[in-house]
Amino acid sequence: MGTAGGSASVVPSRPLRVRWLGQVPYGEAHALQHALFTHGADDWLLLLEHPHVYTMGAHADAANVLVEPRSVGAELVRTDRGGDVTYHGPGQLVGYPILSVPGKRGGGMADTVAYVCSVEQLVIDTLADLGLGNVGRLTQYPGVWVEPDSENPRKIAAIGVRLARGRSMHGFALNVSPQMDMFTHIVPCGIADKAVTSLAAEGIEVSMREVVDALTARALQRWAPDERAWERSDVVWRDPSRDNEDLSPFSRGLGAGTPVRTASDHGVTAGTTTMVEGPSLRLRGRLAEAGVAGGLDLDARKPEWLRARIDLSGRPMELKRTLRDLSLVTVCEEAGCPNLSECWASGTATFMINGERCTRACGFCLVDTRHPEPLDPDEPSRIAQAVERMGLGFAVVTTVARDDLADEGAGAMADTVRAIRQRVPGAQVEVLISDCRGRAEALDLIFESRPDVLNHNVETVPRLQRAVRPSAGYARSLSVLSRARAAGLTTKSGLVVGMGETDDEVIATLADLAGIGVSIVTIGQYLRPTSHHLAVSRWVTPEQFSRFKELGEAMGLDHVESSPLTRSSYHARQAADAAAGGR
Repeated sequence: MGTAGGSASVVPSRPLRVRWLGQVPYGEAHALQHALFTHGADDWLLLLEHPHVYTMGAHADAANVLVEPRSVGAELVRTDRGGDVTYHGPGQLVGYPILSVPGKRGGGMADTVAYVCSVEQLVIDTLADLGLGNVGRLTQYPGVWVEPDSENPRKIAAIGVRLARGRSMHGFALNVSPQMDMFTHIVPCGIADKAVTSLAAEGIEVSMREVVDALTARALQRWAPDERAWERSDVVWRDPSRDNEDLSPFSRGLGAGTPVRTASDHGVTAGTTTMVEGPSLRLRGRLAEAGVAGGLDLDARKPEWLRARIDLSGRPMELKRTLRDLSLVTVCEEAGCPNLSECWASGTATFMINGERCTRACGFCLVDTRHPEPLDPDEPSRIAQAVERMGLGFAVVTTVARDDLADEGAGAMADTVRAIRQRVPGAQVEVLISDCRGRAEALDLIFESRPDVLNHNVETVPRLQRAVRPSAGYARSLSVLSRARAAGLTTKSGLVVGMGETDDEVIATLADLAGIGVSIVTIGQYLRPTSHHLAVSRWVTPEQFSRFKELGEAMGLDHVESSPLTRSSYHARQAADAAAGGR
């Protein structure tokens, strides 16, 4: 992270927040930038790649798409930017500046033309820095061109923006080293007699990271000059040869890391195996990739503020019997929540549906990861019965990830919300959902059940996403929350700290959550479940948690529940009430 004339640890006046997000499906990026465009008080520059996709501007000519996109492994999306049809794919840097654009007409044509010119100049200056000369504009054709005054001008960057109410979205697509034959299946930008090129085709061999760094430097000069604060937060940079690696297979019961190692890894005779304590080689590799090394010993003494009081007598035992009578599971038990006694004593619990086995193997989570069992169709009604028997006015329902199901387990979540509402009219329901792999049709099933609070946790900062939850993604989680907010739901998210992040990275993540309109955020200390999970990097003090709360709420979050023992559902009803009062 970096700052200019300010720090990410304070709340500056409209800072510029730069994000490298890796490869992000077009629909997810679109939902995210729409949310930042609508709700964000700050400015953002989102930098990313897309999987193969053709996008059509609002007035694009469909005849300029020459093949069935699926036949060449691409999707086709009509979007709300200007311009005709264009291609996005791996090896192309896409930039979405979501900026408050000064102008005299609040986004009129003159302001739009001036803004397009400024984006073009940003790319032109970047290309010059990378060693590509004779680059500029071509009269009547937006974008950036190589040898624009020659008989063979070649387009290297497309520009398509939207400007409304003094706020921008969409942006540019710079060809670094994309699969150039993908452009032959369309008439790029509706221009039939002009060629398309890339940095690689022009003999400039640079990595995507070098291009991002060069463009970011120019963007800061242009959009964060002088004393304006800025910060940058990247997802982990990866070896491009591994970009197609499958990140969501069943973990087959091995949890965050298998305890079986080749003995040669530990100085023993090669070819033999032994049981070794600690995270798997794969998890350790992901941590190293993110710049995390070492951590506290598993038996390191916890600070006094992390010593939760355990008392399972009285009311907790009654609740436990109710849950067992109805054959229900709580995440309180499955995830080893430190607040179990406190919450159960007050008659509150978080029900976990869709079974006890998760199809993901996150580096911090204790939930069983063996191959999941079939769904129980009676589970929603039994949870509704439990809510009634316990006298709950506010119920929290979460789920394991079910990547194996056609609907990602979303149908059972929606059925549970409806069952509670039918059996206990007036009861409020909070749902804590998986990302449903970003599938809009699955998410819509949940949104249509109208939970009072829609919770989806980002869990950690961008840099640590792959190490902490390798089957998920930062941009995808932000897009899930953005879509829920657009559906009119109260949204909530959470972070676990002490896994290798910095305070500034936590604050940058809070800014992203505030920027997409999230109302409630929870922040708590990571506690290592077993030796095979990732290590605790630090004990975060109560004073630091208080500071996170203060800064998050100053950014516009309605309520931040932040303390060492806070978990996703801790004080859920109070947080929901606070968020409702803030609207």
